[in-house]
Amino acid sequence: MGRIRLGARLAALLVALVLALPLHGLWRLFGRKSPWPPRFLGLVARIVGARPRVVGTPLRHDVVFVSNHLSWIDILLLSGATGTAFVAKSELRDAPLVGWLCTLNHTIFVSRADRMAVTAQIAQIRDTLAADWPVTLFPEGTTGDGTTLLPFKAALLAALDPPPPGVKVQPVRIDYGAATDELAWVGDEPGQHHAARVLKRRGTFVATLHFAE
Repeated sequence: MGRIRLGARLAALLVALVLALPLHGLWRLFGRKSPWPPRFLGLVARIVGARPRVVGTPLRHDVVFVSNHLSWIDILLLSGATGTAFVAKSELRDAPLVGWLCTLNHTIFVSRADRMAVTAQIAQIRDTLAADWPVTLFPEGTTGDGTTLLPFKAALLAALDPPPPGVKVQPVRIDYGAATDELAWVGDEPGQHHAARVLKRRGTFVATLHFAE
């Protein structure tokens, strides 16, 4: 049954992509900011089983969301809820399916090993904010198991020191409830393996996004 669920969800993802791509292309053809990547990613979140619940009111412009980080699913949920761009660990870029999904919404990939690239990454974050995109930072720098916060990476917060003029910082907490142990991407599990495991999972799960006010 797991393989059937995997196949069905991949087929649904393909259908969603076929529907979204022409609409995205139409918006881009006229030089307009396309709403379709975040809508598509929000739909992908539902395809993989997430049922989002938003608590609080996310800001829409001139905002950096600072969130805990449990899984690549976080990106789907936050994008669908807010249209945000992301700062994420560079390992996600090369993960099959997951990496491609990340690139759809202006993800800024941060290499924890390349300290020389930090200045360029900070500049990318500021440029994205200047282009009127919300940006989400995962200051832990990696995914955790959901039981506690990992130490924050100072380099990831450097773009907010000082914050760009007019930009607000809004904390976010993502909670997968009883499904956290199954969904958290921790340790050395390859991205492809984790994605397949999620796609084979039975049923749905509630994903609560708490936006501080």
